[in-house]
Amino acid sequence: MSEEKIRLGGMALANGVLVHGPSAWACAVRTDDGELKVVARRKRFSGAKIESPLLRGPARLADALSIVPQIGRALPEARLPFQRKGVLAMMLVSAVAVRLVRTSPKLGPAAQELMSGLLSVAPAALALRGADVAAYHGAEHISIGTYEHGERAPREHERCGSHLLGPLLATTALGNTLASRAPAHMRTAARLGAQFAAVAASTEIFGWMVRNPDKPLARALAKPGHELQHRVATAEPTPEQIEVAEAALAACLELERV
Repeated sequence: MSEEKIRLGGMALANGVLVHGPSAWACAVRTDDGELKVVARRKRFSGAKIESPLLRGPARLADALSIVPQIGRALPEARLPFQRKGVLAMMLVSAVAVRLVRTSPKLGPAAQELMSGLLSVAPAALALRGADVAAYHGAEHISIGTYEHGERAPREHERCGSHLLGPLLATTALGNTLASRAPAHMRTAARLGAQFAAVAASTEIFGWMVRNPDKPLARALAKPGHELQHRVATAEPTPEQIEVAEAALAACLELERV
């Protein structure tokens, strides 16, 4: 009887890999002197316990984001991809550009929101462009995919967050366009509600894509994310980088199985 697989997620660092499951996470890095360091912890909050369609998407996003500050405290050698100076500068430029787009009289509300969404993801795209980050991203996918499928997996993974890009841009643009029509004194609250709804809707669309990979619509929605992974966000890792990813995977699974 085959072992039941634990649903895992992950994130690439500039010098390592984070792997997380329903109740635990582990991070492994390669230090500047070549040492492999690993830490594993129980989660303080588990989004996997939330089953409401309205709440489970935002809850699982909050679950993943809540780990990030813990990594720095538990493993100071970890280098997060968005800590690079170029990414921080791009975040500032992106924020200014979004502000200019949203106040442009030459663009309609829908065009403003779509362009704002594209500009907002620019820092994330830049963070993944780093050679080491892209290679560790590939290592993350290979290690998790191999665990899930029982054979050597490719560097692209069907559950990578890149597949959320298309649905999230579309739902965010729609939600913010509708929010822009709210009375001025309610517009901020309306935008916050639209962002929450966009994350919830995008996650449900993504879940449907994963459950129905052979449907033409699911393949069409997944195509941009796959191409993004293949051409920009991942690179073939070295054996040493795969070793780091497998160390994070093993440490996470050890806690999950306790």
